[in-house]
Amino acid sequence: MNVALIILAAGKGTRMKSALPKVLHPIAGKPMIAYSVDRAWELSNRPPVVIVGYDAAQIAAAIGERAQFVTQAEQLGTGHAVRQAYDALAGRAQIIIVTYGDMPLLTVETLQRLLDAHRAATDTPVTMLTVVADDPRGFGRVLRDERGDVTAIVEAAVATPEQLAIRELNVGVYCFDADWLWAHLPQIPLSQPKGEYYLTDIVELAAAEGHRVQAIATRDSNETLGINTRVHLAQAEAIMQQRINRKWMLAGVTMINPENVYIEAEVEIGRDSVIYPNSYLQGQTTIGEHCHIGPDTLIRDCQIGNRCELTMSVLEQAIVEDDVDMGPFGHLRKGAHLAAGVHMGNFGEVKNSFLGPGVKMGHFSYMGDAQVGADANIGAGTITCNYDGLHKNKTEIGAGAFIGSDTMLVAPVKIGKRAKTGAGSVVTHDVPDDTLAYGVPARPARSVAESPPETAAEHRSAQ
Repeated sequence: MNVALIILAAGKGTRMKSALPKVLHPIAGKPMIAYSVDRAWELSNRPPVVIVGYDAAQIAAAIGERAQFVTQAEQLGTGHAVRQAYDALAGRAQIIIVTYGDMPLLTVETLQRLLDAHRAATDTPVTMLTVVADDPRGFGRVLRDERGDVTAIVEAAVATPEQLAIRELNVGVYCFDADWLWAHLPQIPLSQPKGEYYLTDIVELAAAEGHRVQAIATRDSNETLGINTRVHLAQAEAIMQQRINRKWMLAGVTMINPENVYIEAEVEIGRDSVIYPNSYLQGQTTIGEHCHIGPDTLIRDCQIGNRCELTMSVLEQAIVEDDVDMGPFGHLRKGAHLAAGVHMGNFGEVKNSFLGPGVKMGHFSYMGDAQVGADANIGAGTITCNYDGLHKNKTEIGAGAFIGSDTMLVAPVKIGKRAKTGAGSVVTHDVPDDTLAYGVPARPARSVAESPPETAAEHRSAQ
């Protein structure tokens, strides 16, 4: 039978005390509502209908075309919210699942159990999700008759002491026969004193008509955590991190102390890689096989090849090919690209630059807006002076070049293939292939092929 999902996300979330809509607060790098949308696509072949209210435009912009958005102009309760989806779904689906944008831990497996139970039942227009827990967390209590059939849901605010002792709680997630739902939503009574229409009351309507209301209990109470405060947000983050880390360890990734490894939801990691403590893998990051990451390393929106060793470093929007070792205390900024076999020493920084295969970049060096040829050697303390106060200028270093320690390359400038610079040189003009340049400012001395290289210090002493 055709299934559609309604995701309720119209509330402001005042207890979050935030200018950001509650459902856009991130968990493991994704807005919490994105988890609900992902689950909807796994259960149905149509976009979910998201009921929005507060800051609807911002929510719609974050989710995009993966959902259909309907605005609840007045927040008059959950029953009223579901009615807003009538025009979008009436006659287009046989089964309606109602869930929430602030329940990111609810799994598709649990929703599939709910759906399967509903499909298998007879004379059951409503199948609801419940949880048995000692901490009620403000959920309504599930009332059953002497036969064990669900008869109603009573909210905690109006429950008797005997009802408050009930441990089976209403999660607020339902599976409905669509035609029955649309016919009965207008019958939900107006509740006082708030003047709202509660979807929970539809359970009592079904029972009063003699229908059986089915309840399916969750197997993990963590799934039912709804996010209302920053405390709940932190709890959900911790649970999600445990799930993510467990998934990757079962897939062949080693974690040294997984409690101190933080991996966001969209990250991909190859088998036999090792993640050390205090490592943060974020955004659209992919890591190959047999890598060693960390400790104390942050990688955001990067592509990392196989057999790389990245120690105590920060990488952002960069590409790292196979067999690269980097750190400690290296920094790859946006646009950095290290080709296969690059070595980058401690306290090095690369921005918007390509380091070709086999390049050795010494410690305390900076390559900005540079193109470095294969097997070049960048001596310790080398700096590309790429910014003139108005523009970023390019530095080109040829294959096999040798840049002496503490060289200043004042861009725009080109260093030829197999060319060399003396230590401490300030290079302001291009250096041809196979040429040694040294001094302040650097001047070509001779062809490198003619005689052994001479450092700037040797040249000064000879004078």
